[in-house]
Amino acid sequence: MLIKNISLLLGKELDFVSQTNIQIKNGEFKRIQPNIKPSTKEDSVDCEGLLLIPGFINAHTHIGDSIGKDVTLDSSVDKKIHPVFGAKSKILKNTPPENLSNFMQNTCHSMIRKGITTFVDFREGGLDGVILLKKTLSKLPIRSIILGRVDFYQDSLEIKKNLPIPKEQAKKLPLILQKCDGLGISGANENSNSVLNHYSKTSKIRAIHSSETKQSVSKSKKMTGKSETIRALSLKPHFLVHMTYASKSDLRAAAKKIRGIVICPRANASLAEGIPDITLMQKAGCTLALGTDNVMINSPDMFREMDYLWKVTMGIHKKRVNPKEILKMSTVNGGKILKKNIGIIETGKIADCIFLDKHALDLEPIHDPYASIVHRASESAIKAVMIGGKIVHGKL
Repeated sequence: MLIKNISLLLGKELDFVSQTNIQIKNGEFKRIQPNIKPSTKEDSVDCEGLLLIPGFINAHTHIGDSIGKDVTLDSSVDKKIHPVFGAKSKILKNTPPENLSNFMQNTCHSMIRKGITTFVDFREGGLDGVILLKKTLSKLPIRSIILGRVDFYQDSLEIKKNLPIPKEQAKKLPLILQKCDGLGISGANENSNSVLNHYSKTSKIRAIHSSETKQSVSKSKKMTGKSETIRALSLKPHFLVHMTYASKSDLRAAAKKIRGIVICPRANASLAEGIPDITLMQKAGCTLALGTDNVMINSPDMFREMDYLWKVTMGIHKKRVNPKEILKMSTVNGGKILKKNIGIIETGKIADCIFLDKHALDLEPIHDPYASIVHRASESAIKAVMIGGKIVHGKL
């Protein structure tokens, strides 16, 4: 396919190119230059008036609880989403799998329509949970990275005693990892150092929630004498999720040992648990990506996520934030943290992208494309969504 006369955001710096041509072949960006001529067998589409941006990477989700939207709205964080006794846990255990699947499918359709081409899901429910999600996704074009887990959690006493993972639970781990892309661990406060060390020896992606709430940070200190983040690093994770209450020293330690942090600002806010300090994180040298977290507590919309993060950060710090940095968190940085050829428009990268209508009511006239995308664009401005070189939503 040859896409002609299109504006785009190019490369890892999202450089604005006012007009060029793009050749897409075998699901990748083959050539990007102004004077490409189509071959006789090649489809050619004139895309003047459109702006091409990388497909969004929703770097942290829990779509399994899609059926529980706004349940227990006024409850505490633990009462809502604690992996052992929270409402989410009860919903996942007591709902028929086909019902869970139907609503997970709805969430995937919603994400595609909003320009999300890849999502990274922390999947509960052990092997059965992973298999159910894979079955749900089997007929959907969205790209997924599934991080499963053994449904095994320890209490404070077991963690203090540093008890290892039982043999029957340890046997489940390789079976789960055969079916998914890695591990998404609930947190250090549910696992001893011995268990985290056991998980750290696995070869696929490793990620873990850390320092999401004041309570979880305090619990770690009281229970082990160590910060939650330092204990989470025992997993040797490729990335950490949240870090809303991580200290400066935690962030500096993390920056040296991980690829990046995935933050979920709207989810944190909807739980009344604060806002991640991206300024502090970036000063510590952390690469940041964005996620929308549990569907139960937040909608899977990266446009809203960017808009909220940009403005609330400037409002709190009373300093300007470059909107390009926010857009990177939804695209380029996710690909970098995951070490995948996604989230970027560049020769040789996977052709996952969003075609925006520059003449959309909320966008025209576009004086600053980064600001326009971050706080004016929405699902209504999307003309089409492409995944792996194929149009999966809308049309050109």
